[in-house]
Amino acid sequence: MTHPSAQTDRFVHDRLPPPEQLPIFRYDLPELQLPDQLNLVEELLDKAVSDKGWGDRPMLREADRTWTYREAAAEVSRIAQVLTGELGLVPGNRVLLRGGNSASMALAWLAVVKAGLIAVATMPLLRAKELGDIIEKSRPTVALCDARLLDELLAAQKAQPVLARVIAFHAPEAADSLEAMARGKPEHVPACPTAADDIALLAFTSGTTGKPKAPVTTHRDVLAMCQTWPRHILKATPEDIVIGSPPLAFTFGLGGLLIFPMWAGASVYFHDRGYTPESMVQAIREVGATISYTAPTFYRQMAPIAQRLGVPSLRISVSAGEALPDATRQLWKEATGIEMLDGIGGTEVFHIYISAAGNEVRRGAVGKAVPGFTARVVDDAGREVPRGTVGKLAIIGPVGCRYLDDARQASYVKEGWNYPGDAFVQDADGYFFYQSRADDMIISAGYNIGGPEVEDALLQHPAVAECAVIGKPDDERGMVVKAFCVLKPGHVGDEALVKALQDHVKATIAPYKYPREVSFVAALPRTETGKLQRFKLRQLGDIPTTTTP
Repeated sequence: MTHPSAQTDRFVHDRLPPPEQLPIFRYDLPELQLPDQLNLVEELLDKAVSDKGWGDRPMLREADRTWTYREAAAEVSRIAQVLTGELGLVPGNRVLLRGGNSASMALAWLAVVKAGLIAVATMPLLRAKELGDIIEKSRPTVALCDARLLDELLAAQKAQPVLARVIAFHAPEAADSLEAMARGKPEHVPACPTAADDIALLAFTSGTTGKPKAPVTTHRDVLAMCQTWPRHILKATPEDIVIGSPPLAFTFGLGGLLIFPMWAGASVYFHDRGYTPESMVQAIREVGATISYTAPTFYRQMAPIAQRLGVPSLRISVSAGEALPDATRQLWKEATGIEMLDGIGGTEVFHIYISAAGNEVRRGAVGKAVPGFTARVVDDAGREVPRGTVGKLAIIGPVGCRYLDDARQASYVKEGWNYPGDAFVQDADGYFFYQSRADDMIISAGYNIGGPEVEDALLQHPAVAECAVIGKPDDERGMVVKAFCVLKPGHVGDEALVKALQDHVKATIAPYKYPREVSFVAALPRTETGKLQRFKLRQLGDIPTTTTP
């Protein structure tokens, strides 16, 4: 018998997909047998103090302060009382959060979820219009916002009066700040007795397609994910110090930089002014970080700095968010001696579901299905294709996609399987090799060409700092491969370099895959989480092939 929902506000529950469009959930492993009543903050934070003996261990680190698990639990309880007391929120209400990676943001997020409310975290760089779209869809009445990021949210509030209150945090001296409101509240308050299938968060996607969606994630989903990739692949320990660049508003960052360290009893270092490649290497050295999270592009930029300065404390480097070129994997390994831990996941299922670490890594492959998940490569009819054949990835496991009130649910979930929209090849040993986004596959003169393979070849050329490949419509061949390259200093984007890059690709991979057009650009369009926005490249039109960056 399922536990009754504690969320009296049914707004999100009433806008879940119809039963026939829901994914199948499988809880095949013993560790995935979770109780029907649980609150993820009670499990990960309150019990860290009461049951696990981690109360005096460091949890959240910043340059000027470290919070222990006990101190964090007390502050989370105080903030939760502000939300349900002064602000009068009831379980199921949505709360918008806006902030960079900081202890204040983490504590606010945990308090929202502990109180049985639904966290709607937003990227710090979003503007008023984008925030307005999120407010319109999720209908929060209260927002908690970093005091340094108020302007755009207040502008959005004017157009969205449903957002009645905006409370600033990271401003302890202000009389009306969240910290001031929480001051003096009791340090212990029971967590809302949420059902496992009550909603914990709406994680709006980072917008690689230009149309963000709102996947719904439950308390059960988050704790089930803790028992998959973190348990079987990452294997963090209480001694680990975690560092990284992905925002807490992005589930790659929320999992990697808050939820999974808490599950392991580890600590996280936040540098809330944002990282450059050099400052991240310096921070790793200064705080003795042992686990890092960032996107492949950032690792590529960090590699020469890490090689020069050294990162002796680092033992695990996690790459996700976009495809990891083998050239970047090898560059990082040469610089640090660390075999990168690659993974592919998605906001729709919270985190990573295909990965490999250490001796299980196979060059060119993302990895195997993480324990708890089943993955296969299928054709358009959902039939598994022969090993070695390109097809669409389909996954099933303890979590799955549930969009909030979105017609795109029907294209993501088919017959219970989740279709993330990626093209893969699976080999005879079960390893998955990423080819492209399924709608980014380049079909030129009858050949299937994966953009990431061409990008990997280009990145091996000494002139190329970053690159992206798309298919450009062509009357003769259907599509041609077009490359956008960011050059390293000292190189000029001229016709001679175009030919050199084309010849290099022909010599590295099958010649028919070479880019017939090459454009040189100053930067590639990316989301705040580091994902490449190929749709913007397609909108650029015909950039001259010999423009100097």
